[in-house]
Amino acid sequence: MSVARQVVVEADGGSRGNPGPAGYGAVVIDPATGEPLAEAAEYIGVATNNVAEYRGLIAGLTAAKALFPDAGDALRVHVRMDSKLVVEQMSGRWKIKHPDMKPLAARAAAILPSSSVTYEWIPRAQNKHADRLANEAMDAGRDGRQWEASTSTAALDAPSARTPSAPPPPVQGPPGDQAAGAAKARAALAAARGTAAPADALFALPGETAEAPLPDGTTEPGGVPTGPGGEPTDAHPAPRQPAGTPQTGWGSAPDLGAPATLVLLRHGETALTPEKRFSGSGGTDPELSAVGRGQAERAAEHFAALGTVQEIVSSPLRRCRETAAAVAARLGLDVRIDEGLRETDFGAWEGLTFAEVRERYGDDLTAWLASPDIAPTGGGESFAQVAERVAAARDRLVARYAGRTVLLVTHVTPIKTFVRLALGAPPEALFRMELSAASVSTVAYYGDGNASVRLLNDTSHLT
Repeated sequence: MSVARQVVVEADGGSRGNPGPAGYGAVVIDPATGEPLAEAAEYIGVATNNVAEYRGLIAGLTAAKALFPDAGDALRVHVRMDSKLVVEQMSGRWKIKHPDMKPLAARAAAILPSSSVTYEWIPRAQNKHADRLANEAMDAGRDGRQWEASTSTAALDAPSARTPSAPPPPVQGPPGDQAAGAAKARAALAAARGTAAPADALFALPGETAEAPLPDGTTEPGGVPTGPGGEPTDAHPAPRQPAGTPQTGWGSAPDLGAPATLVLLRHGETALTPEKRFSGSGGTDPELSAVGRGQAERAAEHFAALGTVQEIVSSPLRRCRETAAAVAARLGLDVRIDEGLRETDFGAWEGLTFAEVRERYGDDLTAWLASPDIAPTGGGESFAQVAERVAAARDRLVARYAGRTVLLVTHVTPIKTFVRLALGAPPEALFRMELSAASVSTVAYYGDGNASVRLLNDTSHLT
């Protein structure tokens, strides 16, 4: 009779570009002590987040099974992931529509009997070990190598974030069983990967050194479509409160799924920026200065390192298109243009400083500062008109990119307007926000129409 054995598998995957350079991480854990029994990680070439997450699940299940080869049907695995898509699909609650996801889900389902595996969604903060393994794998791929267990520090930082909601009973059997299963686990992972190498760096007991082959250059098909009939996109939704917890505050809200996250990047500097001249869409269309091009490159490095941006949309004006192009080149994404993201038309004030406008058009400036309905001299746009078109652009983008993270490369007034509208602040709030060149702000939009401002005027990536 097989002895019952229970383990926890935590898995994650990431893609820096979605699709882009991708990797996964997985760890098998003793549920009684929280100690890692085995780790798996791999750089998998160009793939999407969802592909990488499924590959992490496959690696974790394979490692768990191989650690206890004699357990048979008595092995019980509790999978914890922050991928709602993978958890819901593997639990049978969501249909698997995308053709690239179906074979991956089938591979995962074939490793162990369905009755042996349970799935739990956890907040991203509780999945740090697997997340850091995945990032280590992506870092290794960036450097032209594969992940090595001997250089991993993921296990050192993760225990404080691991808080199982209902840990299963402890693993039974002597520790020697774990070591005895390591070689079989390596072979099983190599087979799952499609290679014949029985001893590669995809699997190791914590602290064990393993040799690693260079990336073989293969990639997984990927891409998660949007729109009617599309595959649900992956998300990191807010944690649900445990059953029986009084539902108050944010915890009382229904599960609305992943928000549309609009990351608002102001364009880099132009020659007009340091002189504080009005630079809108009413005739002036300056290019980025040398400083501005450097800022765009640093922004590109920042978003490549984060690996969260899935789409890029830009204002049609040159300074934004140039900034967006720098980021897009690094992420391997295309840039869409949306007219609603252009800067205010400042009419006759274009190219002038505030002092020059006051000197030449003092009464008009005073009226403009006093009312959002007043347009600049010479047929410019009022802030009320700008707010109307920005709100229309917001609604289009939120509907189109529900559940996704989109980089919007735009200007001072549109960004301030996104933030003001999200906060429900009055029009005069526009004059009370500072936005530096190439700064980042973020607003998330949920399915019930509510918005959350997450970041404003962040310039840390420029230093």
